[in-house]
Order: sequence, then C-alpha cells, then structure tokens
Amino acid sequence: MTDLHRVMELLENGWDNGHVLVIGDVMLDKYVWGSVERISPEAPVPVVHASHLTHHPGGAANVAMNLAALGAKATVVGFVGEDEDAKLLHAELLAAGVNPVLIPVPDFPTTSKLRVLSGHQQMLRLDFEKRKDRPEEIYEELIRQIREMVCDCSAVILSDYAKGVLNDRVCGIVINDARTLGIPVLVDPKSRSLAKYRNATTVCPNLQELSLAAGHSSADMEKLFDVGEQYVEEYGFEFLTVTLGEKGIAVLRKGGRTRAPAVARQVFDVSGAGDTVIAVLALCLSCKLEIETAVEAANVAAGIVVSKVGTVPVDRNELIGALTEDVCLHAQDKVLARSQLRRRVSSWRALGQRIVFTNGCYDLLHIGHISLLERARQHGDRLIVAINGDESVRRLKGAGRPIISEHERARVLAALSVVDAVVVFDESTPLNLIRELRPDVLVKGGDYTEETVVGAEDVRSWGGRVCLIPLVEGFSTSKLIAKASVSSVF
Repeated sequence: MTDLHRVMELLENGWDNGHVLVIGDVMLDKYVWGSVERISPEAPVPVVHASHLTHHPGGAANVAMNLAALGAKATVVGFVGEDEDAKLLHAELLAAGVNPVLIPVPDFPTTSKLRVLSGHQQMLRLDFEKRKDRPEEIYEELIRQIREMVCDCSAVILSDYAKGVLNDRVCGIVINDARTLGIPVLVDPKSRSLAKYRNATTVCPNLQELSLAAGHSSADMEKLFDVGEQYVEEYGFEFLTVTLGEKGIAVLRKGGRTRAPAVARQVFDVSGAGDTVIAVLALCLSCKLEIETAVEAANVAAGIVVSKVGTVPVDRNELIGALTEDVCLHAQDKVLARSQLRRRVSSWRALGQRIVFTNGCYDLLHIGHISLLERARQHGDRLIVAINGDESVRRLKGAGRPIISEHERARVLAALSVVDAVVVFDESTPLNLIRELRPDVLVKGGDYTEETVVGAEDVRSWGGRVCLIPLVEGFSTSKLIAKASVSSVF
C-alpha cells in the first residue's frame, strides 16, 4: 500500500531538509527555436527561421535542477571545460538554488547538446563532447571532493551518461562509502554491464537499457524481468527500478516484481523524464518511504515533465497540484498552517484552478453553514475556509465562546467534501490572510454588503470578485446555544 499522503507532506515541508548529492555527467542543453517555411535550394533540407535561443542544465545537472525545483537541497559534482558553456551552466545552477561543484578539465569541452526545433518538432541535434578518460589527477580531485561531501547527504544519485565521469573506480568508491554510512545510492545507468554499479541500492534503467544489458529483445518484457531479478541477486542491489515509458515503472526484487502504471498525459517531449524519475525516487528513499510509494510519486512527476517541450524540471507546486488530484485527502491533510496553505494555493494555481475563500467562526456547525459552503464551492475549483482561532472568537463573541475548540472546528470542516483547505487565523479579521492568498472569489453570507466585507476592496483590486450568498433562514450558532440552554433547564 502506497503513502502519497506522506509524499504530499514531505513536498510541502522541504523533504525533512534532505540533501541529495548528484554525481555524473553534467551538460548544457541548448535550443534554437524557430519555424520551417521552405526547403533549402542548396540541399533537400528544411530551412529553419530561428526566432530565439535558450539553454538549460542537462544530464546530471538536470537531475539536480529537479531536486531543487522539488524543494530539496542539491549538490551536483561533475566535469566541465574551461569555456563559456561552463560559465553558463554554473550560473544556471546557482540561480536555481543548486550547489555546483564543477571541476574544470583542460582541453575538454563542456558537454553540450544543441537542438533545433520547429514548433514542437525537433529537426536536428548537434552534440559537442569528448568521450575520453580525463587525466588521473582529475579523478583524484573528483574522489576527494565527493568524500568530503557524502557524509552530509541523505541520498546519492549516480547520473551516468557515459561521458567519462563515472568510471569503475569512481562508482566503486562512491557506492561503498555511501552504503557504509547507510545512505541510499540510486543509479541512472548507461553502461551495457550493470556490474559497474555493484551494491547500489537500486539501478534505474529504461526498458531499452535493460534490454542491452541482458542481451534480450525489449519485446519480451517478462523474460527481461527474469534477467533483471537475477541481476538484483548477482550484483547486490536491493531492487531494480525499470522505467517502461507509457507502461509505467516496474520494481524487480529477488523472487518478486511489481508494476505501477504511468499517469496518462499528452506527450510533447520525453527529454529529461528519466532525470525527474530518479530525483523523485531519491527524495522518497532518503525520507525512508517504501519504493512502491516512491514509484507512484515518480510516475506522476514524469507525467508532468513529458507534457512540456525541452528539458524542463518538474516544479514542486506542479507535483503537489497533481498529487492533490490523485490523492483523496483525509481531513487531517486539509488542515494547514499558513505556510503550507500558501504552497497548496500555488500548486492549484499552477494547474489553472480558481480559488474561493470564505471565513467565519464556525462554532457549532449547522445547516446554514453547510448551505453556504456548498454554494461557495460552486464559484471555483478550490474552497478555502479560514476560521477564527479560539482567542479571536473570545474577542468577538465573549468569554463563553467558542463552544468548540479551533482544532475540533477545523477537523469537522475539513471532513466536508466541498472544503479543500482549512486554516486558523488569530487576528480579529482575515485581511492579512486574504492578502497573502489572493483568492479569485471572496464569499460571505447575505447578511453582509460588499462594503462591509473585509478584504473586498483588495480582492477586486487584483481582478477577483465578491460573492454574497443568501442565508438559510432560522439557523445560527447563537440560536443553537440559546436552544440548548433552554433545554438544559428542563
């Protein structure tokens, strides 16, 4: 049984301050964007009218970018050249919050890939690289720097693109050091033999990579899985994690296998999907989640990435939003601190959803409250209910209130299916909270006018609107308290 609720919690709280060390082949992905209108008179090739150029960290650097975008600490270690691409790569990583440890190698270029696109269609790719071993002293410096950092990390990713960083010696030392410290090691392989990664926690080949390693056709998936299970035992892995494209992800253990289906989305570009998968897996395993939960979360993240063009990391808010769609939240998952709610709102906005906000004391929930909340939800995609804290209620209603504590009131409201989030505020009014969240619709009962609704002017200033919902006659908390008092006399 998977625990996506825990994944949501970790996403919103920074993965328990986890720090993932990524080691491997960093590169710079460059894109020329344009359109094709004719064929060249010089040769039978399309002429691309270039409109603009972009660049993004790729390879192991893109894995680190995914980790940072998901709210984790990430350090990436790799080789670069002494060139302009190295400067661009370093600046991009720093700007994204990644700690780049890039070792310059004389007479070697920074590995880069230049893609020419017309619309969403890739027309051509040019690779700039030198696939040779670096001088021995460069590898010694690499190992020295890794050993200084590995004890402070919660997971290690070996991102192997066969560009020369992860030779047998580097892999052996890193895996042994990390596993001795109890740190999980995940490998994205490019070697035809998985023996190079012996004793890693898991190796994450795609179906074609497993096929090459096993020497069997990828069409015979079950036979490949049999070989994969043998590799688990032979090479001392805890399990193999095989990405299957549109068929999802398979986890192979000695004597057993499970498969998680992919999340259906429109596919524009699969570039970087494997980087996203291993980043999510590493974060989940670093927080002691079961691999089945990690795989399910990784599937959701990969579905987001393939719907984009180019090597673009998944954003934390996007993943929270997608998981919110996949997870039937329990009541306790809807009661949020203000910082959590801000992130939840950002994730909903990333999905283009409309945010509705209402507030009140909600002391003794009654049919009038239910009616208002049901009708409020009809004005958008997500409904936030802000409730006055106990001290705030006492200031507004008097010493005998509230009847029900803020924690109980919040849980009861969160149990309603129309409510997506509940937050407690301690001020006398929710004005500061409204300004923080910037809802699209502000809802209050029909006993208010727009002029008397707190936050109305602010909401209208950013293009939102105020909605007043008629009250259900004859129902109020005060009347319920009075009725209960009379009944107690008799």
